[in-house]
Amino acid sequence: MPLAAEYEAMFQQLASQPAAPALSELPPAGGREMYRMMRPVEPDLAIGSVENCTIAGRQGDIPLRIYTPAGEGKRPVVVFYHGGGWVIGDLETADAACRDMANGLGAVVVSVDYRLAPEHRFPAAVDDSYDALCWADANRDSLGGDGRLLVTGESAGGNLAAIMCLRARDAAGPAITAQLLLYPVVDADMSRDSYRRNGEGYLLTTDTMQWFWDQYCPVDQRGNPDASPLRATSHANLPPAIVVTAEFDPLCDEGAAYAAALNAAGVAVQHTCYPGLVHDFFATARLFPCSRAAVDDVYATVKRAI
Repeated sequence: MPLAAEYEAMFQQLASQPAAPALSELPPAGGREMYRMMRPVEPDLAIGSVENCTIAGRQGDIPLRIYTPAGEGKRPVVVFYHGGGWVIGDLETADAACRDMANGLGAVVVSVDYRLAPEHRFPAAVDDSYDALCWADANRDSLGGDGRLLVTGESAGGNLAAIMCLRARDAAGPAITAQLLLYPVVDADMSRDSYRRNGEGYLLTTDTMQWFWDQYCPVDQRGNPDASPLRATSHANLPPAIVVTAEFDPLCDEGAAYAAALNAAGVAVQHTCYPGLVHDFFATARLFPCSRAAVDDVYATVKRAI
C-alpha cells in the first residue's frame, strides 16, 4: 500500500522547509528538546484525573504520572513506557498518548519516567521499569485496579514492555495479563530488510537508531535479552501479546519476528502491521484520520484480548 496521504502531505511540507539538523547530529539535550516540540502536552484532551508521584526505586526515585478516566468503577491498570530510544522522551512527551489510551481503553495508565542514557546507560532503564511495574502491581487496589495488569510502550518503550514480561516470568514477579508492544525495538540487529526499505525518509532513520543504540548500550551487551528481547533463550510462558507494527517503519521486520517467536513458543499473539503508516503513529492520532483509525483498532483489539 502507498504511504498514507496525510503522511505524504506532511513529508512534502517538511521537504519545502529549511532542513533541520538530524537527531543523530544533536547532543542528547538538544534531541530531548526537539522531541518535546514534536510531542507537546495537550491539556485540552480531557481525562478524569492526572496525578504526579514519585516512588522509590532500587537506584533512586522514579517519577510516575497516573491517568484515570472519568467515571466510577475498577479498571485495568496499564504500565506505560515512553518511546525515544532510551535517550529522549519523558512524562511530557508521553502525556497526550497516555490521556488518549486511558480514555480509549477505559484503564488507569501509569506512565514511567525511567532514567535516560547516556547519563544512565543500560540496564538503568530496565531496572527502573521493573521497579515501577512491581510498584503498580503492589498498588493495584489503591490505583483502582480490577486485577488486570498490562504493560505497554512505544518503540524503546515497547522494548522495555517486552523485557518486563521476560523478567517477571523469570523472577516470579507480577502476573501480567497482556503485553501491548507498539512498533517495538526488540533486537540490536539493524540488517533486516525493513531498514533497507524504510531507513530514510519516514521520520525514524537508520542513523537515528544507530545513535540511540550507541548512547544506550555497549556493543558487547546488545545481545543480552534485557536489551534485545528477541534473543531470549525462551519466549514460552509469556503473557498474551498484541504486537503493532507500521508498514513504513525500519522496525517493522523485527516486530514481526518477535510476534513469530512468541507464536512459535506457544504464546497467544496478535500481530497487525498497519499499512501506509510510519513509526510513532500514535503521536498523530489527533491529527490524521489514518492514525486515528489504527489507534482505535488497537484499542479494540486490546479490549477483546483482555
